[in-house]
Amino acid sequence: MTTKYVFVTGGVVSSLGKGIAAASLAAILEARGLKVTMMKLDPYINIDPGTMSPIQ
Repeated sequence: MTTKYVFVTGGVVSSLGKGIAAASLAAILEARGLKVTMMKLDPYINIDPGTMSPIQ
């Protein structure tokens, strides 16, 4: 079986919302017999995203 990637992104949805969506999708895929590995990546280099203004 070939490896496939699913990216969950979005600026409007909170990190919690993206996490819930990704976890739900992973649960559905696992229920269908697929192997799922979750990985969280922060695309901000040298910036703490928790202290950023929502406008940025």
